[in-house]
Formats: sequence, structure tokens, C-alpha cells
Amino acid sequence: MAQERNTEELIIEAAKKIFVQRGLAGARMQDIADEAGINKAMLHYYYRSKEKLFEIVFNEAFSKVIGRLGAILNRPMPLEEKIRTLVENYIANIAETPYLPIFVLNEINQQPEMMVKRISSQPAFPDIMLFMKEIIEAGKKGLIREVSPVQLFMNIVSMCIFPFVARPLIQGVFQQDNVQFNLLMEERKKLVGDVIIAWLKP
Repeated sequence: MAQERNTEELIIEAAKKIFVQRGLAGARMQDIADEAGINKAMLHYYYRSKEKLFEIVFNEAFSKVIGRLGAILNRPMPLEEKIRTLVENYIANIAETPYLPIFVLNEINQQPEMMVKRISSQPAFPDIMLFMKEIIEAGKKGLIREVSPVQLFMNIVSMCIFPFVARPLIQGVFQQDNVQFNLLMEERKKLVGDVIIAWLKP
């Protein structure tokens, strides 16, 4: 039983790597088998198709991140606290699954309609429109300056995700090792929140 679990874990890790490098369309079951160090017959024994394997890899990573963020977005709390909590958790979640942003971006470019459907059909997908309405109402009440909620959401997402997508470039240009990069991301949790809150001040 433990051996089966270890083999499945090897396959999932190999699939993550291959899907990030080549996307769903470019990945082959043989590539995943080679990466996992097993034969193709054994891979098919555990997972019948690369599409099934892709679903498992995607759902495992995405549902974890989205579930946590959805819980924050739907929780009643002061707006500034909600934004800071959202940013801190978003960066922490991406740090746990650093392959996810590139994985998702690759697939959005290759098959946008399918990825939108996959993302929005996740059981834990948050009610984004509820958050949008919250921003609009706060602007009307003068609690924050009136801004486009879509621009706000894009700012939060892009400021959190970019360092992970551009990690090799950032580490190379600024000559940072993994420890230094992780410390930079810890600092960024507060910094992004500060920037967003300063922008929203009425």
C-alpha cells in the first residue's frame, strides 16, 4: 500500500514538471513515465490518460489555493483587513505551489475557454462578484476612493503572482539564492498590502 502511494506521488510530481514545461497539449504519457522513472504500462495502470492526470494535478493545486482565498473573500471583516489578509495568504499559497502560476498561464494561452471553465467550475471558486460589489459600495460611502473593482483585483493578483512567474529572472538579476528570494516574498506580503491600501485611501 505504501509502495503504491509512493508510486502515485512520484507520478504526480513528474506530471507537474512535464505539464509546466510543455502544457497539456505538448505533454506525452511517455515523458511523464520517463520523468517518474517508471515504464509507460505502469503509468497507464495508475492513470489511464494524460487528461485525467492533468485534472488531478490541476484540481489538487488550484482547489487548495482558491479554497483558502474564497474563505477570506466571503468572510465578513473590515475591507483593509480583508485585503491585507488576502494578499498575505495569496503569496503564502503560491509559495507552497510555485509551479501553479506558470501552469495556469500556459494553459490559458493554449486553451483559454477550457481553462476558464475549469477554473470557474471549481467547487471552492469564490464569489468574485460579491467582492466587486463590496468595493463599489465602499467607494460610494467614501470609505475608499472610487476605483474599478476589476482594476483592484488585477492589481492584487498581478503584484502577488509576478515575482513567482519571473523568479529565475529576479534571482539572476539581483543575485539571490532561494533563501533570499523567500525572505523577499515574506517582505512582499506586507508591501503589496501597503501599496494597495495607500492607493485606495480616499
